[in-house]
Amino acid sequence: MYVDQPIRHFLDKLASKSPEPGGGSVAALTGALGAGLVSMVCSLTVGKEKYKDVQQQISELLQESEKLRAELQDLIQKDTEAYGALSEVYKMPKNTDAEKAARTARMQEALKKACQVPFEIGLKSLEVARLAERAAAIGNVGAVSDAGVAVLLAQACAQSAALNVKINVNSIKDDAFNKETWTRMQDVLKQTSTLEKSVMETTYKKMG
Repeated sequence: MYVDQPIRHFLDKLASKSPEPGGGSVAALTGALGAGLVSMVCSLTVGKEKYKDVQQQISELLQESEKLRAELQDLIQKDTEAYGALSEVYKMPKNTDAEKAARTARMQEALKKACQVPFEIGLKSLEVARLAERAAAIGNVGAVSDAGVAVLLAQACAQSAALNVKINVNSIKDDAFNKETWTRMQDVLKQTSTLEKSVMETTYKKMG
């Protein structure tokens, strides 16, 4: 798994001609970094006398951000696996009508799976943005800039996930699936954009 290896290994393979990791894995990593920054803000707030009134809220927020970080870390790997499965379908024979039909059916199935992972990453990005908003509001003001960076990463994660959803949707021959998936993804983009503006405003206001 990439998360268990040196960062340089991930970056070197990313920069190579290898089909994976790609944009989807980078989106998940970006979201995980955002969740990690929310956790950082919480960790710098827990146990501080100045923030005694929000200790329970901060502890709960820390649990949520750490759970989300773990989920996004898993999605880094899941995206590479989904793309790997799709790559295998491209290698299937297509010499006869039967082979072509079997390949097309498998291709559509693999494309949906390849689309589902970045879609899930997109949903997680919205959660990161929501947690960043709470961290900016009640967290240690000395770390409020980190909450700001967290929401920027959440926004980047959402946009990156959307690109990967869209490129797969364009090849899927299921209008109902495509419409529902892309409509929900657009809603995620709208909400993360709104949260980014709100959190950045709070961040700069608190920094003075």
